[in-house]
Amino acid sequence: MLDQAMKQQLKAYLENLKTDIQLSLSLDNSETAGKLEALANDIAALSSKIAVVRDDNASDRKPIMQVVNPQKGTAIGFAGLPMGHEFTSLVLALLHSGNHPIKLEADTIEQIAALDGELNVEIFISLSCQNCPEVVQSFNMMSAINPNIKTTMIDGASFQDEVKQRDIMAVPSVFVNGELFGQGRMSLAEILNKVDTGAAKKQASRLNEKAPFDVLVVGGGPAGSSAAIYAARKGIRTGVVAERFGGQVMDTMAIENFISVKATTGPKLVASLEEHVKEYGVDIMTEQRAANIIGAEETEDGYIHVELESGAVLKSRTVITSTGARWREMNVPGEQEYRNKGVAYCPHCDGPLFKGKRTAVIGGGNSGIEAAIDLAGIVEHVTVLEFADTLRADQVLIDKANSTANIEIITMAQTTEVLGDGNRVTGLEYKDRNTGEIKQVELAGIFVQIGLMPNSEWLKETKVNLSPRGEIEIDAHGSTSLPGVFAAGDVTTVPYKQIIIAMGEGAKASLGAFDYLIRNPQPTKQAESVA
Repeated sequence: MLDQAMKQQLKAYLENLKTDIQLSLSLDNSETAGKLEALANDIAALSSKIAVVRDDNASDRKPIMQVVNPQKGTAIGFAGLPMGHEFTSLVLALLHSGNHPIKLEADTIEQIAALDGELNVEIFISLSCQNCPEVVQSFNMMSAINPNIKTTMIDGASFQDEVKQRDIMAVPSVFVNGELFGQGRMSLAEILNKVDTGAAKKQASRLNEKAPFDVLVVGGGPAGSSAAIYAARKGIRTGVVAERFGGQVMDTMAIENFISVKATTGPKLVASLEEHVKEYGVDIMTEQRAANIIGAEETEDGYIHVELESGAVLKSRTVITSTGARWREMNVPGEQEYRNKGVAYCPHCDGPLFKGKRTAVIGGGNSGIEAAIDLAGIVEHVTVLEFADTLRADQVLIDKANSTANIEIITMAQTTEVLGDGNRVTGLEYKDRNTGEIKQVELAGIFVQIGLMPNSEWLKETKVNLSPRGEIEIDAHGSTSLPGVFAAGDVTTVPYKQIIIAMGEGAKASLGAFDYLIRNPQPTKQAESVA
């Protein structure tokens, strides 16, 4: 299963095992089972601390491999073949089960260890999903720490009957004790907030106690990361508050236009950004959504206040808003009802769930045509619907789509409704803009790729001016209409929403904020807080 180079690399990792572990196999006669057994034997041959045991009666779900620490009683399961994006999840499960230190804060490990009750966690994934490993690895770490938590990664492609039975139309889909827990990307902090009801309140209390920042960046994408690095390099107190570090880039599969890097993926780029930001001691606060901003002239202490949905308030001399953008929705009947039940926004993640089925892509830009080409290798048929009379994608992509037999492109098509049977998508309705005729297309999945919406709703009732499109209006220095508040990236009026442009804008806004700091005095009345 593993080539020689991979074996050598894995052998070096496995030297970090502190205790013995077992790879417990429960197999059937499938081809996947044969590959899983070969993988287990390859791994065991690399370390004297790993043994393979087989018990085909140990699980009703086959094939499955469980990484077991017999002394601690922990078990981490992999149903199907954990390759592709999930191979890293397997390697980490081996290390953590073998008592290699888990890279979490001590209080987080303590919180996980103290969780009461048994949790049987099932995570349905696709091996091409770049969002799934974060969820799998988060639950796996919880399993390695707390023996009451049993986690199983399930490759949906290998367990199609179970996927159909549970009406799973999006990955990752997480079930806890048989009940749907959540879908899509989830960080460890978000998971703990859901399973530990007191966690969010404690976190809000800790945030309220933080001393004021010199620069507070709201948003953790490329613009926010760049802004934080430029600020921290000035030696000033810098913080980043965001829902998740990386923003929308985490959902980007292929990046081939980041200058000096020929090709990378969103998660890899985000990991590098986070590592770089942490080098400068930036205070990173995730799983927090901004709800309001109050200018320094309106506060008693003379600091800008950023109110969070959790109830916490962060204070700073300057603020850089870089909350980015999100996929634009169709806003037609049925879209929300069938979201994650056939309506999807990530073809890389959810495409494999529609293997052999008919699908549609809404949007004829680069994202839409790239999605259609990717899906064409998996699904039976792809219908591309474009509102305008011509496609907006690059010609090379259009040529590729036109030469692909199972892709049909329809222009002048206005999607008007998502159709379904109450449980899942069965088709869509669109209007032919040439004739006005209403037509229907039978299909199982709809992938929406029609551009971006700025994440600026939280600013609508503030003194930060927004454009008619909802983008933050900024000047040449990144300043907004509210003194001391700057903005950068896809949430602003700057044209061309590109990663490299967002990074430059983040640096510019940070330099603008620093210039503001040196030209404006420190608030005379200190905020009541502790470091």
